[in-house]
Amino acid sequence: MDVLKEVGNIGAGNAATALSKLLDKPVDMQVPKVNLLPFEAITNIVGGSEQVVIAIFLRVVGDAPGNMFFVIQPASAKKLLERIAGLEIEEEEDRFSEMEYSALHEIGNILAGSYLSSLADFTKLSLQPTVPSLAVDMAGAILSFGLMEYGAMGDRALLIDTKFLEGQDAVEGHFFLIPDPESFGKMFAALGVPVE
Repeated sequence: MDVLKEVGNIGAGNAATALSKLLDKPVDMQVPKVNLLPFEAITNIVGGSEQVVIAIFLRVVGDAPGNMFFVIQPASAKKLLERIAGLEIEEEEDRFSEMEYSALHEIGNILAGSYLSSLADFTKLSLQPTVPSLAVDMAGAILSFGLMEYGAMGDRALLIDTKFLEGQDAVEGHFFLIPDPESFGKMFAALGVPVE
């Protein structure tokens, strides 16, 4: 599990650098937890299948295809936009403006791209992201749709919890990588992670 956490930490470092440049302010990121877990457990991690979440989804193509999600709850997204991105957010509103969605999309894109780049460097596999999409819906609906679109999927997911830090403020999000069945062994063997 150490190598997986190292991949997460390097990805977080790269993402923090990219976000700092984008926002022109210091942004730090930490990876407090990395886990391999059954796919069914994902919805529980993000608050249950009926929990409304914001998700950035992208497909990984190349030597080890799979699906990648960055999932954050709306309240955390508001904190992220307000405290990290410096946008003025109406706390009472449940909706997000087009500009706020655009900012979340870009942050998710940077985050996912940074992790994928770190994973590709560690594994020496060719891994490229597709253009990401953003969705706001119940967690169960988003995860099911994103995975059903590509047919067969793996039964385990790599969870990387992420913590954005700006000063004393911290905002948490969840990053999931779900390799396709034929990709799982290839990816984790390249990382030196034993898979039962």
